[in-house]
Amino acid sequence: MDAFNGILKFILNQKTVIGYSFMALLTLGSERLFSLVAFKCPCSTENVAYGLVFLFAPAWVLLILGFFLNNRSWRLFTGCCVNPRKIFPRGHSCRFFYVLGQITLSSLVAPMMWLSVALLNGTFYECAMSGTNNSRLLALICKHRPKECWEELHKVSCGQTSMTATDSEELKLSLQAQSQILGWCLICSASFFSLLTTCYARCRSKVSYLQLNFWKTYAQREKEQLESAFLDYANQLSERNLKCFFENKRPEAFPMPTFASWEAASGLHSFDQSQQYYSTLHKVVEDGLELSPEEDETTIVLMGSTDNV
Repeated sequence: MDAFNGILKFILNQKTVIGYSFMALLTLGSERLFSLVAFKCPCSTENVAYGLVFLFAPAWVLLILGFFLNNRSWRLFTGCCVNPRKIFPRGHSCRFFYVLGQITLSSLVAPMMWLSVALLNGTFYECAMSGTNNSRLLALICKHRPKECWEELHKVSCGQTSMTATDSEELKLSLQAQSQILGWCLICSASFFSLLTTCYARCRSKVSYLQLNFWKTYAQREKEQLESAFLDYANQLSERNLKCFFENKRPEAFPMPTFASWEAASGLHSFDQSQQYYSTLHKVVEDGLELSPEEDETTIVLMGSTDNV
């Protein structure tokens, strides 16, 4: 039993690594599925567009999904049209771009994995480069090769050129090698940039290593308990409302946060050494709620829109 608990604790501590490993495997499987099932290089002048679409379109979709699935994106933008001070607070106007940069970096993980896997495989790059009409690229690809290479390069992916089988295979291997070199360059660059940004963030940290670990643990526990509390209170409120509806009686008072409290607790948190609040909710609970005129106006607008619904 102790051994099982130890293994479970290790897995929970390494959940970030496990999550990235699972994402990498999923990306690899998706790329192979695309290559074998959906991808059919046209072997014509459309090679460039077709190959680049398969190379970059999934990466773009993964980037958009990364923004969609990141809770910080919605914390940042929800209600910003009603109250622009949410994203550009007084004295912290640049904070919006800092947070947006963090969201973007975290959302780039999946697209970078896709591009790396796709380039290492070489299928999409081979198709795209075989359809190029650029004289410099053609000179680079067809250097020291038969003259048919200049005219029939777009047919290489299909093996329909008039070149010998050996020359055609060498050309395909050359294009795949270029793709793999680009893939490894992308992986090395992304890894080095990730190391630099992590080191910079840790060097600029306002808290010690142990306090940072405590902060992460607190944030995770608060998130889990908040989701549980949402479910519990939603169940209680829905049961009360249904009971009153079917029994045709007035409801009892049900304590709920005010609109202003929801608004204050939904903001992004920034750490202050003089206060040591570990989340926005922690700050709201400790300090209480102090409304500014802009927040009063926001609350009124929210209540009005709710009444309209």
